Amino acid sequence: MESQKNISEFILMGLSSDQNIQVFCFMFFLLCYLAILVGNLLILISVRCSSLFHQPMYYFLSHLSSMDICYTSCVTPKLIGDLLVERKTISYGNCLLQVVAMHFFGMIEIIILTIMAFDRNVAICKPLHYTIIMNRTRCNLLIMVAWAGGAAHSFSQFSMIIGLPFCGPSEIDHYYCDIFPLLKVACTDTHLIGILVVANSGLVALVTFVLLFGSYIIILITLRNLSAEGRRKALSTCGSHVTVVVLFFGPSIFAYLRPPTTFPEDKIFALFYTIIAPMFNPLIYTLRNTEMKKAIRKVFYQKLFSAEKCN
Repeated sequence: MESQKNISEFILMGLSSDQNIQVFCFMFFLLCYLAILVGNLLILISVRCSSLFHQPMYYFLSHLSSMDICYTSCVTPKLIGDLLVERKTISYGNCLLQVVAMHFFGMIEIIILTIMAFDRNVAICKPLHYTIIMNRTRCNLLIMVAWAGGAAHSFSQFSMIIGLPFCGPSEIDHYYCDIFPLLKVACTDTHLIGILVVANSGLVALVTFVLLFGSYIIILITLRNLSAEGRRKALSTCGSHVTVVVLFFGPSIFAYLRPPTTFPEDKIFALFYTIIAPMFNPLIYTLRNTEMKKAIRKVFYQKLFSAEKCN
């Protein structure tokens, strides 16, 4: 711990040193962050204030939206603020906190996406047993498992970096604190830790993606036995899930399932799973979902009507 105290803060290199690009990025990511907050809060309010909350799929969707807000808030506000200053710094403690929070909320999101795929699998493959299998007690238990999994994963990441000595240089070639950029500036041999990170984060992302992909293949096979209307509705719902999975897991697998080093493309791919995917999630789940659109209209029309009545 004494060696760690030689560095009290890190300097983030950010996305670009060009002033014009930074101004453009500031405006763009500010709009993205506002879209993330508004879109996910829209889903949260609409689900919680409607009968959809009692349906497992939308119950999990509301939790996914809350995780999207928490997950992206670990990085985006700091990124937006840093685009306005010349020297982008983050304290040692906040850097570790950012790593832990990112992996905590990110792992919860991964598990919830897996739970949602399991939910759709049961709904399509075993429709007669769906209400029994996906009862509210089991749904609550699955959410608790997601939080426990997030805590276990983030603790394992924290335990790998808390003992690392940082004695210079203090420049991190990224726009937020992540494992591989931190390993690069540590003044000790981090080869073994890098392998453990790949085995931990990389394999988790890959195995989960394979399981999700396999689950949707089973669903597609089962769809042959449904009516044309049933196939259309199931494909619409599953299509939304698959789009979200690809947007989130594709860049994540590239970021963590590879030799423990850093690449110039890391920042671009990181933008996908920290900002772009959470921004598109609300659009994907609302524009392609008739029940969500009805719930949004019903909830907000009622609010508007009540406000007009009061006036």
